[in-house]
Formats: sequence, C-alpha cells, structure tokens
Amino acid sequence: MSFFVPTLSLYFFGRYGKTFLSYCLGILLVILLVDFNESGRRLSLAEDYTVTLGLLISALRIPTVLQSVIPFIVLIASIDTLLKLNRKYELVVARAAGISAWQFLAPLIIANLLIGTISITGLNTIAAKSMQLAETIVVERNLGSPRPTSVAPWMRQRTEEGDTVLGARATSEGGTRLSGATFILFDKDQRIKERLEAERAKLTDGAWELENVKRVRVLEPVENLATVTVPTGLKAEFVGETLTSPDTVPFFELSGKIATAKSFGLPSTSYEMQFHRLVAQPALLAAMTLIAAMVSLKFVRFGQSLTAILGGILAGFVLYVVSELIQAFANAGTIPPVVAAWLPVLVASALGTTVLLHKEDG
Repeated sequence: MSFFVPTLSLYFFGRYGKTFLSYCLGILLVILLVDFNESGRRLSLAEDYTVTLGLLISALRIPTVLQSVIPFIVLIASIDTLLKLNRKYELVVARAAGISAWQFLAPLIIANLLIGTISITGLNTIAAKSMQLAETIVVERNLGSPRPTSVAPWMRQRTEEGDTVLGARATSEGGTRLSGATFILFDKDQRIKERLEAERAKLTDGAWELENVKRVRVLEPVENLATVTVPTGLKAEFVGETLTSPDTVPFFELSGKIATAKSFGLPSTSYEMQFHRLVAQPALLAAMTLIAAMVSLKFVRFGQSLTAILGGILAGFVLYVVSELIQAFANAGTIPPVVAAWLPVLVASALGTTVLLHKEDG
C-alpha cells in the first residue's frame, strides 16, 4: 500500500486546516483583547493616547505574538482533529482498512510543515514590519511607558567633550529615533555634568537632536528647552545593531544583521538565535503533531481519557519551557544558538517517534 492515500489524505488535510484556522481566529481575538488591555494600562497616561490608537498598536503587535504561539495552536488543533476523527470512528475505519498511523498522520505533518514555512517566509516578514510600525507610532506620539526604567539598553558614547550615557523607553527606525530619552553627560574627569530628559530624540549626522527637553544641573534650577543638540560619533548602523530587537528584523535580513554585528565587534547571539529558531520552526510544528499522536493512539484502543489529553497539552508546554530555557542559555553564550534551536525539536521528534513505533509495531 502506498504511504499516501490521496483521497483520505486530502480529507484529513482539509479537516485539520479548518480546525487550525478556527483556533487561529479565536486565539487572535484573545491576543488582541489582552494586548489592548495591557497596552492601554501602560500607555493611557500619554496625552495623545486614544482608544483607536491603542487598538491599532495592539493589532500591529498581533502577528508577532501569533508567531510565538503557533506551536501551541498546532498542538491543540492536532489533538482536537484527531479526537474528532476518533469520536466519529473515522480512524477506526481507516485502521480496519489497513492504513497505519503514519499514513493518516502524514497529511497533518505536511500541513504543519507548510504552516511553518509560511510562518518564517510570510508571517515573520509581516510581523517584523508591523512591529516596526507600532514602535514608530509609539515614538512619534510619545507613548512610551511611563515607568522609570528604560526599555532600550543603555549605551555609552565617547566624544571630545566627554562621555554620554543614553537610554530610552521606546525606540524605532533601528534605534535612531527615541521616545522618553535620557542623556547623562559627563565631563572629561568622568563627573556628571548634566542630565537631559527629552520627549523625543533623533540621530542625525554627528549629533542627537533632542525635542522638548528638561535639563537638570547640579545646584542650578531645572530648565525647559525646546531643542538641544548632543554631539555624537555614533553611526546609524552601529546604533541599529545595539538597539534593534531581533523580533523586528525580517527572516531574510537576519543573516545581514549577523554579519554587520560581527563587523562592529558586537555580540550577534540574539540574531543568530532568532535565525536558527525560525529555521527550526517547521520541524518543531511537525514534532507537535507527533506529541498529539502520542495521545490520540491511546484513545483508539482504550477509550478517550481527559488525563491523557491534559498530558499531551502538558507535554507541549514542557517542550516550550525547555526551549525558552535553552534559548536563555544560548543568549548568555553558554551553548551555540544552532544547538539551542534544534535540540528541543530533535528530543520531541525522537520521543514521539519512539512512542508511535512502540504502539504501532510493538
């Protein structure tokens, strides 16, 4: 018998596709509501904040969040599809016709490989561009979080006048535009000379241009200035490598970012981790299918069990936690990014394949 059964495979493929899309739509709505509530709590104190603007920002963030939760959607959709097929005895009939688990799982695995490929080639680009647009809106409208901590990492620049340490609550355009920016200027003896707090800042050729600035100096009254220029030797490419989040870089631009970071002598681990994680995503989704199958095959022989269903979902969450933990080690430079990206996939695939072989072939 052929490994693929055309009519049955197309039927299972269509059933799974409809289930996956329905879960996607439902989870998208939940993501939008949760993100809108959270962003509204953080940004509503800004003068320019409106409900419409908050919804727009949350909508622009949805593709990025969706890309992160796709493995869970795949797991739940795979379990749900197989449960429904079991409930209607369709898998029982398929087995009675001599079709093995590998044959009726093949359409789901192929569907998830396609979903993973579309995710890294299409959804990732949309997510990166929409996140960049969301950051631009936050910076231009000065909607940075009112919390005193800086979202962007602190940077130190050196000039003939002395060093300057700078940070911001939000960045856009590769870190060349800042919102809620703070500049701490030092003299040549490394003593704090003044502190500048600006609503917005923009990197130009040889200088930072600050707008709506509050200047604080020792033993002097606070000054409010419309504009202030701070000299700098930083280049836009260097700032972009330091402040740009990997989530805002499209997949096809990551290799260039990695090369640029290495040319500046900057750590490229975060970009490498993002690249390998995206490359491994189709295989991760296929592994989620095997985890779902581990649960479904038991139902065929021994009846459905809520404990087994929860066990399958728990296995998926454990895989996610382990992946995040290994990724943290990779970002810290403990293990290579390629190992961190592929190790959870290989372990999950080996475990799922082993269990299926045991159940199918003894």
